[in-house]
Amino acid sequence: MEPPAALSDARQRLQGRLQEIGAAVSDRWPSRDRPLAPPPAGSGLAPVMGNYGMPFLGHVLPTLVDPLEFARRRYAEYGPVSWAGGVGFRVVMLLGPEALEAAWVNRDKALSSTRGWQPVIGPFFHRGIMLLDFEEHRDHRRIMQQAFTRTALNRYLASTADGVDRALAAWRPAPRFPVYPSIKHLLLQQAAEVFVGTELGAESDQLIDDFHHTVHGGQAIIRADVPGGTWARGLRARERLERYFGDQIAQRRNGDGTDLFSMLCRSESEDGQRFTDDDIVNHMIFLLMAAHDTTAIALSMLAYELGRNTHWQQLLREEAMARPVESPTLEDLEDYPLLDGAFKEVLRMYAPAGTLFRQAIRDTEICGHFIPRASQIAISVHASMRLSDWWPDPDTFDPTRFTDAVNRAAVSRYAFAPFGGGAHKCIGQQFADMTVKTVMHHMLRRFRWEVPAGYQVPLTWGTGPTPADDLPIRLESY
Repeated sequence: MEPPAALSDARQRLQGRLQEIGAAVSDRWPSRDRPLAPPPAGSGLAPVMGNYGMPFLGHVLPTLVDPLEFARRRYAEYGPVSWAGGVGFRVVMLLGPEALEAAWVNRDKALSSTRGWQPVIGPFFHRGIMLLDFEEHRDHRRIMQQAFTRTALNRYLASTADGVDRALAAWRPAPRFPVYPSIKHLLLQQAAEVFVGTELGAESDQLIDDFHHTVHGGQAIIRADVPGGTWARGLRARERLERYFGDQIAQRRNGDGTDLFSMLCRSESEDGQRFTDDDIVNHMIFLLMAAHDTTAIALSMLAYELGRNTHWQQLLREEAMARPVESPTLEDLEDYPLLDGAFKEVLRMYAPAGTLFRQAIRDTEICGHFIPRASQIAISVHASMRLSDWWPDPDTFDPTRFTDAVNRAAVSRYAFAPFGGGAHKCIGQQFADMTVKTVMHHMLRRFRWEVPAGYQVPLTWGTGPTPADDLPIRLESY
């Protein structure tokens, strides 16, 4: 269904008004700068400075309305390490490549991913690979890696291409085609087939519905098990997913399926370690979220930027048409430099995993600042890649940042890190890369599109900066 133009325009006006209110609250509410905690005497460390904001609420409103501008203002005022208040607690914000590197490398193992994520999404993605720590995380990753070998990825890719072609054949050109929900549905179908190995139908529809509610449960504002609430629906959906996967493990473990679920059931590390049944259930629920939600953001925002920058869209289309491959392999996709540059630029501008969380389990330091034990830490990936210190004209879509050799050489190691870094660098990076490029390859060969005149996508916050509307485009057959 096409979104009414008046509704989309009203959403944009509301988003603009909320941004004005958020900026006014942030600028006008008196809140004195204070250190998070005094550094130990003789340590030579600086305190983390910041302020709480409004009583109890802290800076929640401006961070919800426009998290990018809020983060850039904090960076201009305090530098790469600061703290801010939010609903009864304080959070340390890390911005810029040096701070991100310190958190991800985590040399003294003072930062816990498990404790950082628990209050955010813990009940819904309990013991997923991203939520594990240290040696346990390392051991689980070694087993899981067997499901992400190049051979396995090429098998997933073959199934992905078939499903994408079927889904795009059902898209109908329209003056206001809702591209964001259409991409989400396409990718959910792909996840059901490639990740779980289900046939499209009632079973996959229920799986998709449960997955949707589980993801949204972790984004609930009212975080209580109230009947009918977002949090409660998410918990019930998580319970159904646990039963769904748990009931099939024995069969999948003894079978020869090539979907990700079957591969995890049979995966074994080099020293013979395997997942327990509970491990498989937890990892499948988390991987469905990580693979789908972040990829839907990246692909939708790439469609948006190519709809605004139609000269780049045409260049990418010419690149796709010059390689007459209906179902590209990993090797084929590595030979699309313009598509690769455009995808990286969208990841830079709209990092799908926009903020990552840690908690300090002992006193430590980051960039010369004292971080006391029990500090909640937000690694601001999205805002870090939109800082003008490292990216000239950071809000401008410019794939030449990654296609031009001189520009590529100027990008420092952690200035561009949309998939994280260190031991927790995203294990599904190649899967996300091949999925986005495969869908876009087919879209470019089948359609042309542009955004409505004057349209700017309103963004909300999910796993990262997410379209708050249906992201309408003028879709035409090519």
